[in-house]
Amino acid sequence: MPFGDLLEQVGGTGRFQIVHVTLLCIPVLVMASHNLLQNFVAAVPPHFCSAHTNLSLSQLSPEETLLVTVPLDQKGKPERCQRYAAPQWYRLTKNGTPSSGEEGDTKDGLDVDLQGCTDGWSYSKAEMSSTIISEWHLVCDQHSLKQMGQTIYMGGVLVGALVFGSLSDRYGRRNILLISNLLMAVSGTCVAFSNSFSLFCLFRFGCGLALSGLGLNTFSLIVEWIPTRVRTVIGTITGYCYTVGQLLLALIAYFIRDWRWLTLAVSLPFYVFFLSAWWFLESSRWLALSNKPEQAIKNLKSVAKFNGRHEEGDKIDINMLQESMKKELSSVKGSYSVLDLFRTPTMRNMTVCLSAVWLSTSFAYYGLAMDLQKFGVDFYLIQVIFGAVDIPAKVIITVSMCFIGRRPSQCGALIIAGITILINLLVPYDKQITRTCLAVMGKGCLAASFNCCYLYSGELYPTIIRQNGMGWVSTMARVGAMVAPMVLLTADHIPWLPGLIYGGAPILSGVAAIFLPETLGSPLPDTIQDVEDRGSGRSSKMPPKETIILQNTQANLLKQAA
Repeated sequence: MPFGDLLEQVGGTGRFQIVHVTLLCIPVLVMASHNLLQNFVAAVPPHFCSAHTNLSLSQLSPEETLLVTVPLDQKGKPERCQRYAAPQWYRLTKNGTPSSGEEGDTKDGLDVDLQGCTDGWSYSKAEMSSTIISEWHLVCDQHSLKQMGQTIYMGGVLVGALVFGSLSDRYGRRNILLISNLLMAVSGTCVAFSNSFSLFCLFRFGCGLALSGLGLNTFSLIVEWIPTRVRTVIGTITGYCYTVGQLLLALIAYFIRDWRWLTLAVSLPFYVFFLSAWWFLESSRWLALSNKPEQAIKNLKSVAKFNGRHEEGDKIDINMLQESMKKELSSVKGSYSVLDLFRTPTMRNMTVCLSAVWLSTSFAYYGLAMDLQKFGVDFYLIQVIFGAVDIPAKVIITVSMCFIGRRPSQCGALIIAGITILINLLVPYDKQITRTCLAVMGKGCLAASFNCCYLYSGELYPTIIRQNGMGWVSTMARVGAMVAPMVLLTADHIPWLPGLIYGGAPILSGVAAIFLPETLGSPLPDTIQDVEDRGSGRSSKMPPKETIILQNTQANLLKQAA
């Protein structure tokens, strides 16, 4: 009797599983808010130099003050980082109406002294009443700190994946989930009360750590308490919770325009999640593999009682449990490391190509998703659009993977995403609708690529080293997410360079994916030798039993929420 049969015996899809999955999915909605929070708390409001404090300008209206103190740029808008060294009073003689190229403008070549914003900046509060940009003046010479803040957060996500992944295998999924919920709640609260940008970055790093712990252990607790036959459905539904979370963030941010209150609003629920997580039962599968059979049996009986199958639960004993775990224990015999991903030719080729796919997908995805203001559209609306496009994108890529194959689907999603980003470079800035449509299409293709590469990677790597392989490519994705914000800084020197990089990376990785083997209809490899045999051209149709095992891999779609 396999372990899956034990789950069916105690009620594989009973009341416990429904409540259990629901309670685990609810935090996923808010996890998306933290992942994309930077779009709102670090929104750059329209700003210009404050007026001279040593001159009497109190009798002027704000428009008149701006007219005499701040020059205009080539688009006829106030310069953001410069002002006149002395007020230009003569500009009031033209009805106080600024226009690009008017008499007296520095653009006409008149010798007018300019200076930096020595008295600070004035900010528009039309979109957000307060952001970290306006509070700590992260503009002009300090504007790169905005991208650094997001990179530090993504660094926390990377470190969290490495730390909490191993800790959950050692100390259990439930315990690390409890810690992660508390860490997210406390770190998020501290972010909201930070009195300096340094503390903001420190506590956002903590939020990144917690996000990985939540994602990894939510995934494990869900798939280890439900039978294989429903894992694909549950995994897909949970993945959609992350998509809905993106829409929820736009709604919350629309009504809460202060960055501190917004951060609190998406952090305080984790105190409730921390309390509700005490109800969760530790994975009996993990307990059995960790030499804790008594506790594993106790949890299985608790599930049986909750599902109204008390008599079936009483039949489970240590012998039955150990018999059910024989196959799993035998499949993990031997010692393997990340180095085994590169030892043989086919494994090395797969790992290099998959690394490129994961890194570029994450890199371009966050490059688009974390810079919504550049499209010139209301960024509350575009956040909704960017979130909603994931829904049809996931449906289309799923159908494509089933009928066309994994490899062409992966290649197509990446190449189309890259092409749309590159085309956007040729569209004039004032064509906002066209630019937004292309960006949404590109983001949808990248979301589809994420869905594909989770399933595809799980099918490519053999059972004995699948966790190492998935861990490696996930790390590459975190690296891509860390680098993405910093690429935006290249626009200071070459405005079109970030778009070229964001568009070129998916195209190159899409070409690299061509060298991956197709897995549609093929059995899952169990050993490295199976992978090498497949690389040599040998293939076989998937037997019925392998179809069930494949569903286990498909549940990895849930990790997109991480």
